[in-house]
Amino acid sequence: IRTGATAVLPHGGNIFEEKVPAGFVQANGYGKFAGTTQIIELGEIETPIILTNTLSVAQGMEAAIRWTLEQEGNESAGSVNAVVGETNDGYLNDIRAMDLGADRIRRAIESAAAGPVAEGNVGAGTGTINFGWKGGIGTSSCVIPGSLGGYTVGVLVQTNYGGILTIDGVPVGEELGQFYLRGALDRGDADGSVIVVVATDAPLSDRNLRRLARRALFGIMRTGSPATNGSGDYAVAFSTAESVRRTAHRRRSAAMIEDLPNSRMSPLFQAAVEATEEAVYNALFAARTMTGHRGTIRELPVDSVAAIMRRYGRDVKNVGE
Repeated sequence: IRTGATAVLPHGGNIFEEKVPAGFVQANGYGKFAGTTQIIELGEIETPIILTNTLSVAQGMEAAIRWTLEQEGNESAGSVNAVVGETNDGYLNDIRAMDLGADRIRRAIESAAAGPVAEGNVGAGTGTINFGWKGGIGTSSCVIPGSLGGYTVGVLVQTNYGGILTIDGVPVGEELGQFYLRGALDRGDADGSVIVVVATDAPLSDRNLRRLARRALFGIMRTGSPATNGSGDYAVAFSTAESVRRTAHRRRSAAMIEDLPNSRMSPLFQAAVEATEEAVYNALFAARTMTGHRGTIRELPVDSVAAIMRRYGRDVKNVGE
């Protein structure tokens, strides 16, 4: 068994009672991302965001729903929109065993905390594959200049997709001989999925969060993904700003809610692209070789990547650190 779950809590309070505005987008939609139609319709999230494997989505929903129903203040809740994303880790993981279970996924919710996030072969990234190398969980963030608001855009990715690995414009995958359509053959090795979770403290509407999520997928494309026919490429973005939370009071009647205007979105767009791209690289560099259900997937050879980057004139002093 080579699988797991990752939980992202939009804030530390009662998420169901203080829902957060959110936006959701997809590039190619070959996936089973639960809870997204209500995000699209209402523009809000009311549970932890769970990431896991394809055949554990139902268990992820059960974990998120039961946890939400048990929170103080939710005694009368009769409907919960659990948000659960997935990628298929069936090469390294015996996915048909469905071994994870709702209780283990719930532990991911209960252990969620602020601070640095473990990367690589952890949680929902335990059994994932990225560009033919070991993938995993990756994170990054960007802070825009204070003169432009000083807001932060943070990104977490679950990487399980393919294409032609590109780092800072350098065709690393081609240089290493591991890339989609090598030998003019479609081996289906670019299929897979990627989930991007974007969080920002900027006070954004669900409409502008949807725009922000779309830019996160631009970051995925910059890493070399063509979003193939068999890939599920999704991004969900939410705001942590208390001024835009959809509290019970604000949901009862018209309310004044802070909303950053369209004209100030572009720096946030740039931050989302850059943070997403970097989060993918962090997942690759943190992941380690793994042997699993159907074979072994090697980690990205950091020293070889560094040599390639230098040959293309890039500064690589921090590669792998």
